[in-house]
Amino acid sequence: MGGDRAPRMVIEGLEVAAERHPGARFLLVGDEAQLRLPLQSHRRAAAACDIRHAPAVIGNDMKPTAALRVRGSSMRVAIDAVASGEASGVVTAGNTGALLALAKIVIKTLPGIDRPAMAAIGPSARGDVVLLDLGANVHCDARNLVEFAVMGDVFARTVLGLTAPSIGLLNVGSEELKGDDTLRLAAETLRASHIAPQFAGFVEGHDIAAGTTDVVVTDGFTGNVALKTGEGALRLFLDLLRQVFRSSLTAKLAYLLLRPSLERLREWMDPRRYNGAVMLGLNGVAVKSHGGTDAEGFAHAVDVAMDMVVHRFNDHIREDLTRIAQLMAVPGKNGDKEGESGARLATAP
Repeated sequence: MGGDRAPRMVIEGLEVAAERHPGARFLLVGDEAQLRLPLQSHRRAAAACDIRHAPAVIGNDMKPTAALRVRGSSMRVAIDAVASGEASGVVTAGNTGALLALAKIVIKTLPGIDRPAMAAIGPSARGDVVLLDLGANVHCDARNLVEFAVMGDVFARTVLGLTAPSIGLLNVGSEELKGDDTLRLAAETLRASHIAPQFAGFVEGHDIAAGTTDVVVTDGFTGNVALKTGEGALRLFLDLLRQVFRSSLTAKLAYLLLRPSLERLREWMDPRRYNGAVMLGLNGVAVKSHGGTDAEGFAHAVDVAMDMVVHRFNDHIREDLTRIAQLMAVPGKNGDKEGESGARLATAP
């Protein structure tokens, strides 16, 4: 029941997703009275969905602590289905803070993962790039950054289909002496790990859009600032482009000549292609769709969840964590001296 145009947007998105994934089943969680009628007008979605009634809704303004107490919400019921193993993953366009809190407490993290991270895919000059963390963890130690790198590597292989994605640590400079002790210790650990051949060292902010590496790892505070800055810069570019082509008759004629190329640019930069931020490190799959997206964007978020389920994302994470555990001699949580190292999806419209 979350999202600007829910639940109709979610049902329309599932109509698209059901065509793309004919073997999938979807558990549609929400107010049954609001779901039953629109679902009947979407043949593929109706055939693929089971409705589970949830009487309560977590609003966009509700604080995570309050959301934890609303047990009958569509988001909580959907997440419970993942925790119990009834569903392989959850996709929601609802409250992000509530999703983070509920997922960490109900689904819990994978053994060996200190903190989950939020990851998303964005465009770059050389193709798609994975950025994490995007805000789940404001403060991170070296262990967290190493775990994020491992999860980002598996995510890029699973969702982007890369065989050996390159990985960079976001820093204030590319030189080895730049940054604080946390970044340098994380870099040292990665250079000694099994993904060392893929580790490109430190990267800077401009390297994200340049596509210098396939995966960019940072703490949640910096990652969220970088994400919002990139989104703002893209909107500014598009607004200025519109102003230029509307400025004169000559510019309007130029637009007509360039229209096919501009349409390709629009498709390449379409935010719906990159909809679906993922909570990595959970003992299940959780994907957050943008609340303002449309059916095509929500279907893409379902695509991301399906890729992670079908390609056994969490199994690969467990394998990699086992290999890297002995290298995790970094500060752990609570001040410890050393740290240790056909699917069914539930949707909460």
